[in-house]
Amino acid sequence: MENVLVAGANGTTGKKIVALLNESQYFTPVAMVRKASQQVQFEQDNIATVLGDLEGDISHTVKDIDKIIFAAGSGGKKVKEVDEEGANKLVDASKSVHLKKFVMLSSMGADKPEQASDLKEYLKAKHNADAYLKESKLTYAIVRPGSLTNDKGSGKIKAASSLGQSGSISRDDVAQTLVRALHDDDLTNATIEILEGDTLIGKALESVS
Repeated sequence: MENVLVAGANGTTGKKIVALLNESQYFTPVAMVRKASQQVQFEQDNIATVLGDLEGDISHTVKDIDKIIFAAGSGGKKVKEVDEEGANKLVDASKSVHLKKFVMLSSMGADKPEQASDLKEYLKAKHNADAYLKESKLTYAIVRPGSLTNDKGSGKIKAASSLGQSGSISRDDVAQTLVRALHDDDLTNATIEILEGDTLIGKALESVS
């Protein structure tokens, strides 16, 4: 079992990721949260937690961690501090522990933030964080979904390095994709875009790995 740190574990998508990892036969989740009050919900389910604020020192959060999913987000309030600099801090901390894989939840449009009509600052922060991860020499996977919905997941997606279209995808299916990307033989040093689709997640990732 590999220990997987989930940054942003208290978020809507983050909670889904932690739940999937907790059911997995391969991974053990470690939920990274900002406040002690947020630890209770995870500890009630016997899920390990670690306190860490992306705006502060987070070097301690990577102790005994094998892989990371970065699913944290500022909600548009502190995109530079959290979505970019917070991600970069976690990348830097990961270099000291010989991390096996860093999976980044990014966003469609992060490849060309200057072309965005809205969310430009957010997409620029995501673009910069993605670039920093790519240059880090860590083994990585970057997943860029379309707009997120709270619809029930289908377990099927459309995936490519560039889809050339916009659209949406359920948080359920995004969480499934991120967890699948943790596997060593899926999405190694690759960046993909994902939308709702007709291909099983595992098959879709195999086609773009």
